[in-house]
Amino acid sequence: MKIKWFKLVSSIIICQLAGIIGSIFTVNSIPTWYATLIKPDFNPPGWVFGPVWITLYLMMGISLYLVWKQDNFAGKNKLLTIFFIQLFLNAIWSIIFFGLKSPGWAFADIMFLWLFILLTIVVFFKTSRTASILLIPYLMWVSFASVLNYFIWRLN
Repeated sequence: MKIKWFKLVSSIIICQLAGIIGSIFTVNSIPTWYATLIKPDFNPPGWVFGPVWITLYLMMGISLYLVWKQDNFAGKNKLLTIFFIQLFLNAIWSIIFFGLKSPGWAFADIMFLWLFILLTIVVFFKTSRTASILLIPYLMWVSFASVLNYFIWRLN
């Protein structure tokens, strides 16, 4: 029982850390560099991003836990590797976009991120449908973020 709680809490913390890493590069750039960018009309207000990402990272953590807690099975490490690749791509997006101030390279990253989220959903489905379904809102948000990223890149 203690191991399952440890895995659940660890899974959530690991995913939230990806957001914390990204926020380190985001916070200082929003009132300065990002404020000067031309944004499309559909750009949401800034206050939307924090709650959305915190919720998505929580859902990602639960999804990770649902696969990690399963008894060892053939391919488990492959599934977890795919999950961590998408989490890495997620974390470096903020570094590229806000830290390096490079919307073009961030767009390239988010395209790979989108593909790895989709791949994670597909491979998790075989082990835990719930884990897979929990990632669908994440894919939807990253789809929207991809379009937003593209327009910011092209407008600037």
